Amino acid sequence: MVTSITSFGRSGLYDWMVQRVTAVVLLAYTIFMIGYLLFNSDMDYSQWKSLFECTSMRIFTLLALLSMAAHAWIGLWSVTTDYIKPTGLRFVVQSGCGLLTFIYVVWGIQILWGV
Repeated sequence: MVTSITSFGRSGLYDWMVQRVTAVVLLAYTIFMIGYLLFNSDMDYSQWKSLFECTSMRIFTLLALLSMAAHAWIGLWSVTTDYIKPTGLRFVVQSGCGLLTFIYVVWGIQILWGV
């Protein structure tokens, strides 16, 4: 039996629900960005910068970034749990994925908020 020591959620149902909610957030962000780029085809750097200076856009982007991290973690956990059977190797791979996810989130926050 596979232990869920490195699972993001408390149960399979919780992980399933997080996957669906984060997918909706990512879909909304993607649709917004594609629409914004289509309707502003002559966009320059100053328009792009002003878009991300808006607090609501920063919050929306942060929500998308956190959603992507949670969505990726649950997906990678599921794949590694299914295909990597040795517990030690699975733990190392999952720890590496978790560390990279954390680094990308921190890096994204630094870029987004200029910290």
